[in-house]
Amino acid sequence: MQLFIEIYGFLSVVLRGFTLAAQSVAVGGLAFLLMLVWPLAGALGASGPVLERRALRLVFLSACALLAAEALAAAALTLMLAGTLEIPIDQAAEARAVAVALMAAVLGAVIALAAWRARRGGGAIRSAAPVLAALLLGVQAGATHAVSQFEGAVALAAAELLHMGGAAVWIGGIPYFLMALTDVTDPTARASVARRFSLMSVGAVAALLAGGLLMAVYYVGTPRALYGTSYGVMLTAKITLLLGLLFLGGLNFLAVRKLKNEPAGPLLRTRRFAETEIGVGLTVIFCAASLASLPPARDLPNDRASFAEIVDRLEPRLPIRLDSPDFEALSAALPPEALKNLPPGAQPPRSPADIAWSEYNHHWAGLFVVAMGVMALLERMSRRLAPVMRHWPLVFLGLAGFLFLRADEAVWPLGRLGLIESLRDPEIAQHRLLTLLIVAFGLFEWQVRLGRIKAWWAAYVFPISTATAAAFLLTHSHALSNLKEETLIEITHTPLALVGVAAGWSRWLELRLDGEAKKIAGLVWPVAFIFAGLMLVFYREA
Repeated sequence: MQLFIEIYGFLSVVLRGFTLAAQSVAVGGLAFLLMLVWPLAGALGASGPVLERRALRLVFLSACALLAAEALAAAALTLMLAGTLEIPIDQAAEARAVAVALMAAVLGAVIALAAWRARRGGGAIRSAAPVLAALLLGVQAGATHAVSQFEGAVALAAAELLHMGGAAVWIGGIPYFLMALTDVTDPTARASVARRFSLMSVGAVAALLAGGLLMAVYYVGTPRALYGTSYGVMLTAKITLLLGLLFLGGLNFLAVRKLKNEPAGPLLRTRRFAETEIGVGLTVIFCAASLASLPPARDLPNDRASFAEIVDRLEPRLPIRLDSPDFEALSAALPPEALKNLPPGAQPPRSPADIAWSEYNHHWAGLFVVAMGVMALLERMSRRLAPVMRHWPLVFLGLAGFLFLRADEAVWPLGRLGLIESLRDPEIAQHRLLTLLIVAFGLFEWQVRLGRIKAWWAAYVFPISTATAAAFLLTHSHALSNLKEETLIEITHTPLALVGVAAGWSRWLELRLDGEAKKIAGLVWPVAFIFAGLMLVFYREA
C-alpha cells in the first residue's frame, strides 16, 4: 500500500491524461456526426454510410477507453484515500471526486452502448448525442479547480466547459476528419467535408481560447505568478504547444481554401499536418492533466521564483561539470544510523555534493545528445560524411548506459538500494522508463537506417518514442518541500519536453511528406536535438 501511495501522484496524472484524451475523441466523434456527417449525408452519397459506421466504431472504442480509465481512476483514488487517511474502503469511496469519476464512467458506458446500437441500425444516438456530450463535459467540469473556488465558481465552470468542448470538437474531431479524407472519394463532396470541418474548428478554437483565457486570468492573476510558479510554468508550456497546433491548423485552413477552387487538388500535406495535430494535441491534453494536478498560481502568493533567480538558473556558464564528486561525499552514502531520525519516506537535505553530482550527470547526457544532433545534421548536409554519420543512433546506447549507471546515485550499482526496490520511488521509476525508451530509440533507428528492419512501422518507432517521452516529461514532477526550488527545476525541464515534442513530430513529418517540406522537416529535428543537448550541457541546480 505504501508503494501505491508513493506513486499515486504520477499515476493520477497519467490516468487523467488518458481520461481527457478518450473523452475528447468520444465527444469529438459525436460532434463530427452531429455537425458534419448527418447534415451532409445527401452530398456524401455512398461514402456517407461508410464514414458513419467508421466514426461510430471510433466513438464506441473511445467511450470504452473512457469507461475503463474512469473506473481505474475511481478505484485508485479510493485506495489512496483509504491508505492515507486510514479509513474503511466504503467510506473512502464516498468522496466527491470518486463519485465524479464513477458518473463519467457510467456516461462512457452509455455512449459506447448508443454507438454500438447505432452501428446496427439504431437511431437513438441522433437525438441523444448532444445530451450525452453535454452531460459528460458537465460532469468532468466537476473534477476541476473551478468547483473548489469560493468566488466565481459558476463562471469558471462555464469556462471549463467551453475549454473542454472546444478541445473535443477540434482536437478530438481530427481523427474523424482523416477518416473522411480517406472514405469520401468524390472530390466535390470531400471539399465540402473539409470546409465544414474547417468552420467547426474555427468555432472550437474560439471557444477553447475564450475559456482558457478566462481561467488563466483567474488562476494566475499576475505576470510574476506566470513565470514564478510551477502552475505558471506548465501553463506556459501548454500555451506554447497550443501555438504550434494553431500553426498547423492554419496551414490546413489555407489548404482547405485552395480546395474551394480546386476540389481534386492534392491532400497529402493536409493529411500529414492533421496527423501531427493529433499527436501534438494529445501532448496538450497530457499537459492539461498535469496542470490540473497543480494548485492554481494565485493560491501560492509566497515562495515564488523571482525573474532574477530564473535568469541566474538558466544562464549558461563555463566550465561545465565533467568530473563527479566522490560517492562518499553524497547524501546517498550516509550510514543508516544517520537517517534514523528522518520521518518515514523523507530524504536527507541535499548537499553541495549532491547538486554537483546531478549537474555532472546532466552535462554528460547533454554532450551525448549534442553529438547525436550534430551527426544527424551532418548526415543530411554532407554526402561525404553521410555513410559514417548515419550510425548516429548508436550514441543512444552510450547515453542509456551512462544514465542507467550514474543517474540515480542511491541505486545499484553505486548505492544501497537494489534495482527492483528502487522502482518504488516514482522519480527513479520514471528515470528507468526513460532509459528503456532511449535504448529502444537507438536500436530501432540504427536497424532501420541500415535497412535491416523493413517493416513499414519500424521507421515510426523513433518519432513516436521521442514524442511520447517528451509528453511523459511534462507529467514528470519533483515533489519537493521547497516550492520555489520545485519551480526552478520545472523551468529547466519543461523546455526539454517542448523541444522533444518538436523533434518527434518533425521527424514524423520528414517520414510522411515529400519534396521541400520533407527536407525542411528533416533539418528541424536534428537542430531540436542540438538545442536539447545544449540545455542539458548548461543545466544547473544552484
